[in-house]
Amino acid sequence: MAMDGENIIEFTTSKGNLWEQFIDRMRDKIEDTQMWTSAATVIGRIVLILIVSRLVLMILNRFIDHVTSERETSRLKLRTRRVQTLGRLLKNAAGYTINFVVILLVLGEFNIQLAPLLAGAGVIGLAIGFGAQSLVKDVITGFFIILEDQFAVGDVIQTGNFKGTVEMIGLRATRIKSWTGEIHIIPNGSIVEVTNYSVNNAIAVIDVNIAYEEQVSQAMEIVRGVLVKFEDPNIVNTPELLGIQTMNAQGITLRVTVECRPNTQSVVTRKINEEVKRVFEDNGIAAPYQRMMTIQQRADMVDRTGGA
Repeated sequence: MAMDGENIIEFTTSKGNLWEQFIDRMRDKIEDTQMWTSAATVIGRIVLILIVSRLVLMILNRFIDHVTSERETSRLKLRTRRVQTLGRLLKNAAGYTINFVVILLVLGEFNIQLAPLLAGAGVIGLAIGFGAQSLVKDVITGFFIILEDQFAVGDVIQTGNFKGTVEMIGLRATRIKSWTGEIHIIPNGSIVEVTNYSVNNAIAVIDVNIAYEEQVSQAMEIVRGVLVKFEDPNIVNTPELLGIQTMNAQGITLRVTVECRPNTQSVVTRKINEEVKRVFEDNGIAAPYQRMMTIQQRADMVDRTGGA
């Protein structure tokens, strides 16, 4: 029992010594001014890196905003929507690049070897590139869509069987909204051919049909009078009557063309048709179908009266 007591005393003593040694080491570390100086230096460098990176990013964003402003856009004769889209892309790229550099600098402050890390990241990126070739294709195509100004947000385009207004252009996919409300999300790598309806003014083509029995010169003068007086904010030039387009069993077709703003030809066509229809009714100009009905009604009347 005495031996057991001595063991207990020795164990307690050794345990107390270990605790005292731990306290001494912690006290030495706390009182180590060189350690605190190094830690403060590292923290100061990290804070300085963060502040400088934010300042650089702010300056880059201001520079991009200045370059993509409406005044610079008009001076360089660039499309505003294209420049705005390209500006957002440049801002995102600048943000990702600066944040990546900041992460590397912060890791370097903790004495982490960056060379193996970068080499490993390169190998992983190469493996991902081989495994995601379609994604890489989408990203590259999306970049050139924006860079070459093939279309921009707000444009009406058609690619393949999809037609609608561009709502979003990303590096991976493009989102198109059709006029009936459907949303089509198309990978950029699948966009091979694009028809853009929003770049140049459109030409509205209106065909006006009259019966053979009507005086063509009179009908043409009436149509010219309508076109001269016609006003609409969507038209660019005065509508023009080209003349007789076709002559067939259905009657005579007069063709009218008018240059209007992009994607407004349907609205302009409907308004001109309404105005021409109203003026024709006021002047007694009949459409082929109306004239055919009149002739058929007369024939029916003759049959009912027995030719009397």
